[in-house]
Amino acid sequence: MSEEKGYIKFNCDWEKKNVISEKEIEELNEYRDKLYYKNLIGAFENKVGFGNISERIKGTNKFIITASKTGNFKKLLSKNYSKVTEFDIDKNTVKCYGLSIASSESLAHGAIYEAKPDINSVIHIHDFDIWKKYLDKLPTTDKSALFGTSEMANEIKRILKSEKLNPKVIVMGGHEEGIISFGKNIEDAFNELMKIFN
Repeated sequence: MSEEKGYIKFNCDWEKKNVISEKEIEELNEYRDKLYYKNLIGAFENKVGFGNISERIKGTNKFIITASKTGNFKKLLSKNYSKVTEFDIDKNTVKCYGLSIASSESLAHGAIYEAKPDINSVIHIHDFDIWKKYLDKLPTTDKSALFGTSEMANEIKRILKSEKLNPKVIVMGGHEEGIISFGKNIEDAFNELMKIFN
């Protein structure tokens, strides 16, 4: 946990073991590659990574998500993903398994899966121009809710309960550059995101 201090803001129960196969991440990687080449997932000049994607484990609120500090990598392997098996937004806790710890935005992804049983994939990207263009024009989280926090996850749930989203996109008001899209599968989540890039 100490190595992640400053980025991961939830209390994490992480069991470091190999639980994810290359087959499980095949389709996620296909779309992660597309986002990486569009510079919507990547790393800043200071080497801090940004952006993540996830997929629900069928019939549960568990999900596979890109791990923390993976934005720097051009290609991801199963060791660069984590399986979130439990989370509690109000208690600010996440339980995960994998060779790397789950993304700092795991609670935001979990909030969507918890609120919307028909949603099976989530994408979180960074793009300042698109963020600025749609800030407060598309559904936007409160600017006091910072990235990786319970407050951000609860803001996302609030929006999902109160608004019918088309496109299925949320602007993260308190997370400069941050945008989240989601859909019934990873292709759908990607296509929802692309609607605001045209």
